[in-house]
Amino acid sequence: MSQSIEQPADGAPGRTPARTVPTSADVARLAGVSRATVSYVLNNTSAVRISEPTRERVREAARELGYVPHAAARTLRAGHSRMVLLPSAHVPVGPLYSRFFHDLQWALRRLDYTVVQYGSVGLAPEDAARAWAELRPAAVVSVGEVEVTPGAVEILRRSGVKAVITVGTRPTEGAHSLVLDQPRVGEAAAEHLLATGRRRIGVVVPEETGLGMFSGPRLDGARRAAEAAGAGVVPLPLAYTEESAAALVARWPELALDGVFAYNDEYAMLLMRALQDAGVAVPEQTAVVGADDLLLGRLLRPRLSTVRIDLLQGGELAELVDGAVNGTAVETVTRPLLGSRVVRRESS
Repeated sequence: MSQSIEQPADGAPGRTPARTVPTSADVARLAGVSRATVSYVLNNTSAVRISEPTRERVREAARELGYVPHAAARTLRAGHSRMVLLPSAHVPVGPLYSRFFHDLQWALRRLDYTVVQYGSVGLAPEDAARAWAELRPAAVVSVGEVEVTPGAVEILRRSGVKAVITVGTRPTEGAHSLVLDQPRVGEAAAEHLLATGRRRIGVVVPEETGLGMFSGPRLDGARRAAEAAGAGVVPLPLAYTEESAAALVARWPELALDGVFAYNDEYAMLLMRALQDAGVAVPEQTAVVGADDLLLGRLLRPRLSTVRIDLLQGGELAELVDGAVNGTAVETVTRPLLGSRVVRRESS
């Protein structure tokens, strides 16, 4: 007994015909223009004058066909992309840095860059650089814990990346390095506490993964200020949980601290609540200082003293990226950032 097999129109047994992917030629035919005009319009090329009715006709044809330009092909034609790659690691940033990232991405988008975040956890610096280079970004901007070595910079440069910018606690050879003066944050907080008569100062060291690049230097800065004044500093490991704060405060009598720099406002609020619950008067028995100057800190009672940080604005960094990509910025530069000053309120 013979058995017949129905075949689709494309001749492949049991296979659904592939859907045709629209091309720029299809858009050109529908709009009644050349493929070059389609490319100029959809790539927002300003060097060629094209009337607005023609531009709208091309856009409408692209929408009707569902056509999307091929980024890789565009990169090959132009020799570079408009992609800015942001390597990401597991860094639990607070509201201040979240706002910075948000502003940076919006500013880059207004400059016609596509922002891509790339997970780099577990990759060695040179391996990470090779993975980033495969995407042929115009720029790589590393903000935070992701390590970028001189070897990684060289790999990126050789692959055609026009700008490598690092924002961290130390400079990177061959890159535009914006160095955050984290020790100054801790130093400013400790100097303030010392000026109010505190002599035994605790410094919160968060236990959360990814904050070491900030907390370590802040602790060092506080120690520097305390040692200069002949005072003492006690590191205070603290997880961001009520249980951890309560356990730390249970040791308060033996710690005998009269002042605390709590790393930032969020940890300061957590610790201050635990101190108050345990009957420790703030600031009479223990003064508390945070950092970042968050609005919530001003709503507490007592209002939270804090280190106000003048962080680089997202728009400024976006302009630096654009200048480096276009060759108008200095080849490499190391620039210190992060002005810090204490805003004294009721908690100290």
